[in-house]
Amino acid sequence: MKRFLERLDRVWYWILIAGCVGAQAVVFLTFREESYLTVQDNLDLFVAHFQVLRHWGGWFARDAVMPMLGGIDRNSLSSEWNLYSMLFILLPPFWAYLTGYFLKIFLGMGSFVLLGKELYRERFGDYRAILWATGLCYGLLPLFPAYGLCFASIPLVILILRRIYLRGGKRWYIALFFYPLLSYFSYFGFFLLAYLACAVLILSIRDRRFCGRLAGALFVLAAGYVCFENRLFSQMLFSDVVTIRSTMTEVDLSFFEMLRQAKEAFLTPVFHAASDHLPLVLPVCLIFLVWRTIELGRRRELRKMAKEGVVWILLFLLFNCLVYGMYFWGAFRRLFEALLPPLKGFQFNRTVFFNPFLWYAAFFLVLKYLYEKKKLLARRLANLLACAAAAVILLTPAVYNEFYWTCYHQAYRSVYQTQVNLLNWKEYYSTDLMEKVLEDIGYEGEYAAGYGLNPAVLEYNGVATLDGYLGLYPQAYKEAFTELIRPAYDRVEEWRVYYGEWGARAYLYAGSGENIYNPYRNQTLSDSRLYLNADQFRRMGGRYLFSRYELSGVEDMGFTLHQVYTDPSSPYTIYLYETGDAASWRRGQSGGPYTQGGI
Repeated sequence: MKRFLERLDRVWYWILIAGCVGAQAVVFLTFREESYLTVQDNLDLFVAHFQVLRHWGGWFARDAVMPMLGGIDRNSLSSEWNLYSMLFILLPPFWAYLTGYFLKIFLGMGSFVLLGKELYRERFGDYRAILWATGLCYGLLPLFPAYGLCFASIPLVILILRRIYLRGGKRWYIALFFYPLLSYFSYFGFFLLAYLACAVLILSIRDRRFCGRLAGALFVLAAGYVCFENRLFSQMLFSDVVTIRSTMTEVDLSFFEMLRQAKEAFLTPVFHAASDHLPLVLPVCLIFLVWRTIELGRRRELRKMAKEGVVWILLFLLFNCLVYGMYFWGAFRRLFEALLPPLKGFQFNRTVFFNPFLWYAAFFLVLKYLYEKKKLLARRLANLLACAAAAVILLTPAVYNEFYWTCYHQAYRSVYQTQVNLLNWKEYYSTDLMEKVLEDIGYEGEYAAGYGLNPAVLEYNGVATLDGYLGLYPQAYKEAFTELIRPAYDRVEEWRVYYGEWGARAYLYAGSGENIYNPYRNQTLSDSRLYLNADQFRRMGGRYLFSRYELSGVEDMGFTLHQVYTDPSSPYTIYLYETGDAASWRRGQSGGPYTQGGI
């Protein structure tokens, strides 16, 4: 037994990595497109956008209009110069998604280990096991899939900047210039530049000389973002189109409510940036602080607490959470927008997107402390804590924990021999059914909309849509779309607030007030009437209405039922309605009249 434990002490972290990654590989490669992948802000957003760019030849197009939301500027969608985008350019969508999923794990783990090797150099061998294990935990986190590589690469950019600060060298400036291929300006780049500017100031004061290397790095990194995200910067700086950002209404909290919001961000995972720290990592870090305070207090060396890395990381976390809360404090947000007008509507609360890395950096330092005790029991406790952290991540039913949800729903199907209500990838996009519909009608790019059928399903399958989901499109189109959904908009207060004060999800809402766009197999609708301005639908160039429901009274609105479509592979029954005449139809190739801010 003793010999077995000694061998386990040497290889436990490789077993942990192989077990966690191998289990996920087995699950996703077994179920493939029957995997239960998150729809919210994922399959209904970026994956659909990538398919729009693929279907309509938009990836590298300039001055082009993409046929969603009535025709939007190509520059409003993702840059082609991003590694995650490149996966969808080169691979079929599901395999691009799966490749990105595992690439995030390996990038997060690898960059975490490389940063540790840079920091500890000669002592790297002492901490190798916990660096790999903690890096694995960071890579496993169920973060926003479209920006998973951005999260995962944070340790890498810190490593590059540290090399520049200590040694300089052209190759590190070149690496920094190309780093934005892994990042995204609006979510990470702006904050990296802000943090870097603060570092230049602080280090210049501390070292009593200007930190020229990092100042140069600031401009190199900014140049990289501008180069690889030139579409975004052209929209931000040079477009005169008034967008929906100008009319978005944000929560306006009081000062004390803002503090409560910051407290929640510190204690609980923030959507899109789930760090799963509450069950284990947070308690471990707090216990360490208490223990370390007592330990140093007994030795009358409390001043050493000021040098504890965990203390500074937790202060950084608190700062990020405070900024997060201040975004919802209207007085501060209005001041920010007044000082930086181009960033009106910009969500500067995304400082919390750096918190997952910070939590696991602090966790590593606690494990490092245990390793430095030079006691076998302390080392094994650290190993056990690392394994427990990985287990917490894999078994927590977080929104983007797609491994958990795939295992859960497939197990449910197997045990109870029945279908679950949630839709998997294959069912959600229903490509076989959509191919049957489009082939039957001889589809040629005419604009359409979905009712109960998410426009992402239409976009994924190559249909030009009047509806859609995007956080940046012309205000003129939002106003036109509001007239389209006016009957439901005026009837249901929830839709008036939801769409009127936000507007990113331009859907045909139900006049009964029910949400009919959940990714569910069974989704009932109590009122079969269509609350829609049919004349506006035709004025906007719409021809087809793809409905999951049989609608009543639509003949009086100028719609005719073309046919009802089903397919054994799909949970949908599509009632395809048609309206208008050839003179009023618009096709995707012809673009839209709203891209330049007017009708």
